[in-house]
Amino acid sequence: MREIEIKANDANQRLDKFIQKSLPLIPKNLMYKFIRNKKIKVNGKRAQINQRLQTGDVLTCYIAEEFFESKDDDSFLRCSLKLDVVYEDDNLVIMNKASGVLSQSDINESVDTLVNTLKKYLYEKREYDYHSEQSFKPAIANRLDKNTSGLVIGCKNAQALREMNNIIKEHLVHKYYYGIVEGDILRKACFNDFHIKQDQKIIINSKEEEGYKPIKTCYEEILSKNNYHLLKIELFTGKMHQIRAQLAYHQMPLLGDIKYGGRKFGKNYQLLEAVCLKFDTIDNGLFQYLSNKEIKLKNSEIEKVFNQLK
Repeated sequence: MREIEIKANDANQRLDKFIQKSLPLIPKNLMYKFIRNKKIKVNGKRAQINQRLQTGDVLTCYIAEEFFESKDDDSFLRCSLKLDVVYEDDNLVIMNKASGVLSQSDINESVDTLVNTLKKYLYEKREYDYHSEQSFKPAIANRLDKNTSGLVIGCKNAQALREMNNIIKEHLVHKYYYGIVEGDILRKACFNDFHIKQDQKIIINSKEEEGYKPIKTCYEEILSKNNYHLLKIELFTGKMHQIRAQLAYHQMPLLGDIKYGGRKFGKNYQLLEAVCLKFDTIDNGLFQYLSNKEIKLKNSEIEKVFNQLK
């Protein structure tokens, strides 16, 4: 028998979700059986699968020791990257992700990712102790493609992650990007289309069809020279490769984005960078202090590239 005390970063989540994170060696079906058969109790009483845990609750687990044998994952300590911090407070770290860096691990279980860099940074600051945490790990609330650079929001605690995810879902964070395109374009435009992922490909359609999700992207031209255009792009929805695929659909692929028809340039990375986050008025919750706050990159790599174009 073992007891697990629920701490602040474990609270306000369902019992089954907590067990899946903190005791990953228990098969899902067996976990439900343990709860139904009172092998796992909360505060000495029969528990419900969807029961919300509170700080100070105690789980009593009458289960085999083999389910507790998972070791602390310290692989993030091998991460060799340094965090480029743009903004930080007690709840958040907003970081500048470099082009070529994964936001989080892929199927190859890469160690040098932005998430691991965040964990290592907070561990070295003694703000994250992976030994004592039972279910929470520092995480990011938004992701960028591997070869898209710019601002990513990292959350230091569970409450911050939950509330930031909700703020993003409610469209209270405006996300702006810089991108470079070529050719004859309108100085500003908004695109309302539909998006679907099929067989590892992103397909954009101007008409709504079954399975397609609505997407919206707007842009305005910031600078122009010699048929090159530096665009400021606002992302209203956040589907996979949305900006890249939608601009290409409208005959203006990003420079370097050969996947979507852009001209080869440099390392053939799409010239796209998340440069600004603007928060709307936030009426309640942890992040009221971010109301109407704007966070910008001080030095845009895409702007530097544009200034060097001939």
